[in-house]
Amino acid sequence: MKAVVWHGTADVRTEQVPDPRVERPDDVLLRVTSSGLCGSDLHLYELLGPFMHEGDILGHEPMGVVEETGADVTSLRRGDRVVVPFQISCGRCAMCVAGLQTQCETTRVEEQGTGARIYGYSSLYGSVPGAQAEYLRVPRAEANALKVPEQGPDDRYVYLSDVLPTAWQAVRYADVPEGGSVAVLGLGPIGDMCCRVARHLGAGLVFGIDPVAERRGRAQARGAQVFDPGQDPVAEIRERTGGRGPDAVIDAVGMEADGHGPVRLAQKVVSMLPKGAAASLMESAGVDRLSALYTAVDLVRRGGTISVVGVYGGMADPLPMMTLFDKQIQVRMGQANVRHWAPEILPLLEGGDPLGVEDFATHHLPLDEAAHAYAMFQKKEEGAVKVLFRP
Repeated sequence: MKAVVWHGTADVRTEQVPDPRVERPDDVLLRVTSSGLCGSDLHLYELLGPFMHEGDILGHEPMGVVEETGADVTSLRRGDRVVVPFQISCGRCAMCVAGLQTQCETTRVEEQGTGARIYGYSSLYGSVPGAQAEYLRVPRAEANALKVPEQGPDDRYVYLSDVLPTAWQAVRYADVPEGGSVAVLGLGPIGDMCCRVARHLGAGLVFGIDPVAERRGRAQARGAQVFDPGQDPVAEIRERTGGRGPDAVIDAVGMEADGHGPVRLAQKVVSMLPKGAAASLMESAGVDRLSALYTAVDLVRRGGTISVVGVYGGMADPLPMMTLFDKQIQVRMGQANVRHWAPEILPLLEGGDPLGVEDFATHHLPLDEAAHAYAMFQKKEEGAVKVLFRP
């Protein structure tokens, strides 16, 4: 089959690889019909290379059609249309029962000290073959695969794999009061969807901050007040919120924020070290570009909430603890627990389209154009906000 394969920093290729197969009685084999390119994939493209292996198959946002089922699978059958959450969970342990599928006690990667295994996301999360491919083996399928209606375009449902529950959790964690205010830092696919979800869930004022004009335009078209970070948005947003700042701030940027030149240089240097040394250094002394998080701390009102959905990977990040404590800021974060939020989201996809999912993607591309898609998305060129591959 064709798949998108990692070969090194900023080097992904579409190649022929062996077909996956049913290996365990609880597996299903999925014929992938759509698979997203996620902002998190860009971390593998550049910064998290020390945890990748040449030949790793990328991607963690698939949907498709069941082609084959293992002997123990009874709730799914050949021909069913399903969306597959990005993490693999068991559905039965204490964490899964509590709605924390990302912390699954059965599938977490004990040797790395990390949470549940994730498709196509490095040795940090189990080196599981990814979903930017023609076929995907889905383990523990009955606990993971989400059956969706046979009718309707893939674009209506594919975002259940990651984008929708990630944005939904970010907004829920932000705890925006009814009619309250929230600022979203970063208007890539997750930040854009956070703005939409926040308005849908009752936020009165939604602010979006991003340096890319096209991304600001998308958010503004759906009711957000948007700002270029180079034009002192903190002062302007405070003025529009009674001088206090918003009730909540969502950091949808993470470790690759603009700015902080010395940290950017340090990350580049680490990525050029031998793989073992680089991985060891990142696990013990890695640092992130924290400009987005610092902005969130500065911007949020006293007693407000910061919801961090952008991925961070540093183990030695300096945090403004005095300010966090003095302002009595609550901070919530973490990967999305897809199965927990899916029941709230799915009804929105079965009627109208209140979140605008059907025209959310900016690009639909074949797997053969993966190298171009990654470079375009990483450089924020050609209006790229959300890319869907059509295997």
